[in-house]
Amino acid sequence: MSSEQNKTTILQFYQFFDDRQIDQALELLAPDFVAHLAGVPEPLDREAFKQFGMTFYLAFSQGQHRFEQVLVEEDKVVTCGTFTAIHSGEFQGLPPTGKSIKLAVMHIDRIENGRIIEHWGQGDALGLMQQLGIVFLPGLTLFPHLVKSFASKLLKKSLEIGKARLSQR
Repeated sequence: MSSEQNKTTILQFYQFFDDRQIDQALELLAPDFVAHLAGVPEPLDREAFKQFGMTFYLAFSQGQHRFEQVLVEEDKVVTCGTFTAIHSGEFQGLPPTGKSIKLAVMHIDRIENGRIIEHWGQGDALGLMQQLGIVFLPGLTLFPHLVKSFASKLLKKSLEIGKARLSQR
C-alpha cells in the first residue's frame, strides 16, 4: 500500500472511534494485531486492546481526536495531537463527573496488507487524572504556602527537640 493509503487507514480508524463506530474501527485491526501502551507492562493482543478501548469508549463521550501532525514513513503512521471528550461514564472506579477532558496523545501505527498490525500509544495519563480530580498537584500560587508550612513545622520540631534536650540537663 502507498503511504497515502496507510495515512487514510489510520485517520479512518480514529474517526470511526470518534464517531462511535467501534465495529468498523475493529475491522481495521489485523487478526494478529498487537498494541504497546505506555504504563501497560505487557503488549495487548487484539481482544485485550478492544477491551481497553471499550473501557475508554464507555467512560468518555463526544470524543474527538485532533492531530496537529501526521507523519508517514513507509508502513508506519505517526499521529500527534489531542483527544477531547466528556467524562460521562465510570472510569477506573470513578463515577461520571461530567467534566470535559483534553489530553495530549501520540501514536505510532504500523500497517500491513491494509490493516493495522501494530500500535504504540502514549497519552497524558497524569493530566487526565488531574482533570478528573483524582490527582492533586499544587500550582505555583500554592507552592510558597506549602514551603512556608513545611518550614514552620520543621522549626517547631527543632524547638521541641531543643527544649527536650535542655530539660534533660
